[in-house]
Amino acid sequence: MSDRPGVSAGMCTDALPRGLRAPRACGRHILAIVTIVAAIASSRAEPLAVGQGFPAPDEHGLEGTWPDTSGARVVVVDFWASWCPPCRAAFPVLDAVQAEFGPRGVRVVAVSVDQNRGAMEAFLKKHPVSFSVVRDAGMKLVQRVDVPTMPTTFVLDGRGVVRFVHAGFEGDATRDRLRGEIAALLEETP
Repeated sequence: MSDRPGVSAGMCTDALPRGLRAPRACGRHILAIVTIVAAIASSRAEPLAVGQGFPAPDEHGLEGTWPDTSGARVVVVDFWASWCPPCRAAFPVLDAVQAEFGPRGVRVVAVSVDQNRGAMEAFLKKHPVSFSVVRDAGMKLVQRVDVPTMPTTFVLDGRGVVRFVHAGFEGDATRDRLRGEIAALLEETP
């Protein structure tokens, strides 16, 4: 169990880091903050659901290089943070998925929501992975898909359509579901 509020065994319900929480303000700044928050709330899309197309990553100002997924048969997109214990626990599973299914056209991409690039880099230095990692410092993609918790994993088919969504990470149970879903998608006609 974590000392961090909102962290349970399978997910971090305190989904987004402090950068998206309302900053403290006083007097004349309150109106400006209320206006900004209202603008963000009104522009926020509905949560991304099964059957919808995943948004184009190049439209969201991500740091790092999104891999070429144009020929991929399945794309697994995982939203994570270095401060989230279930996210950290999911990384070896995602790396194993990339190793097992990568030769068959599967691409895993992890999208970090760390506000501190150094925290993300330090984690990746200690835990190197074979899949691509990008950072959504501006929280644009996170907001667009309306990530409910950390980690959240979207499994996309070769056309970029969301086929499965996993909120949280439950160890072997999540690993087995991911492997089964990916195998089923690979059996479909490309």
